[in-house]
Amino acid sequence: MTADRLALIDHHCHGVVTAALDRPGIENLLTEGPGPPPGTSMFDSPLGFAVRRWCAPLLDLEPSVPADQYLQRRAELGPDEVSRRLLRAAGVDMWLLDTGYQASQVLTPDQMAQVSRAPAYEVVRLEAVADQVAGAGTGAGDFASRFAAAVAATAKDAVGLKSIAAYRYGLDFDPARPGPAEVRKAAGHWLRAIDGGALPRVTDPILLRYLIWTGVDTGLPLQFHVGFGDPDVRLHRADPSLLHDFLLATQPAGTPIMLLHCYPYHRQAGSLANVFPHVYMDVGEALNHVGARSAAVLAEAMELTPFHKMLYSSDAFGLPELHYLGAAGFRRDLARVTGAFVADGAWSAADAERVAGLVGSANARRVYRLAPP
Repeated sequence: MTADRLALIDHHCHGVVTAALDRPGIENLLTEGPGPPPGTSMFDSPLGFAVRRWCAPLLDLEPSVPADQYLQRRAELGPDEVSRRLLRAAGVDMWLLDTGYQASQVLTPDQMAQVSRAPAYEVVRLEAVADQVAGAGTGAGDFASRFAAAVAATAKDAVGLKSIAAYRYGLDFDPARPGPAEVRKAAGHWLRAIDGGALPRVTDPILLRYLIWTGVDTGLPLQFHVGFGDPDVRLHRADPSLLHDFLLATQPAGTPIMLLHCYPYHRQAGSLANVFPHVYMDVGEALNHVGARSAAVLAEAMELTPFHKMLYSSDAFGLPELHYLGAAGFRRDLARVTGAFVADGAWSAADAERVAGLVGSANARRVYRLAPP
């Protein structure tokens, strides 16, 4: 198995924006922050360099062309053609799409499948479901039952669930399942705030715990954002080691817990995947954002993580460049890391090929119960 032919299932990503983007729009999607300060450019970043180096040839440009030339060519081709070229060049076998963020602005799973010529399935974001239930009007007494019913309905067609508790509160939440009275009281406070003009955006830790435990009860793989993210995340409260007691509490249920992205806590995540049978991890968007250091980060993540517990994801959102870079870079990095082990005599070539197959797609197929290739 050569690196460029490694089968990949992107077990956590988002759709591609459908509208044409100007330069600020593109640069805003090259960072987790609000965009570059005046007079600067996000193309002057590890990710920006990677876009110019690896994506330019797919747009009929020389590698590492200046950003102005890259953007001019991108505008000439138009968003549909750019998406078609980059998504198909990624060669991903399957996409598992988180549809809970800016869903009206990006490709749906069906559209993503059509453009990329690869199947795409939905991962349901629990907080988005709760926000929709509250926004549709409900009473404190029936919020819990209506949310549970909504999750059950969406879970029929979804392959997994996701929580962004790290954004809404932090991973240092009480691990215990909240009782009905607690949920009812917290829902009453939240719904009254909405009636007073607040946006339906669940942040109460009791309600977040209810959402998470409802997700656990479905048995579907439950993803958690971990580590690096936009400014809503307090990084020190997005450390996966804060989930230790929750992982102890959920171990009897056996629901797979998927730790996403994890940087700079990828070693902690690998440790949790090592000691808890139901915990899995990836390094997701980190590999795109650290640019030329991506192989080193992947190697660190592999220090403790059992190879049947690591998956591939890109966490790409908006720009098809990110979906392409995630896939091409991961193949390149995994081949580089495992190839060094083989060259040093620590691994056999057969070992390296087996690990690549597990991490690239086999683990995702097993955990998410996906159809065989």
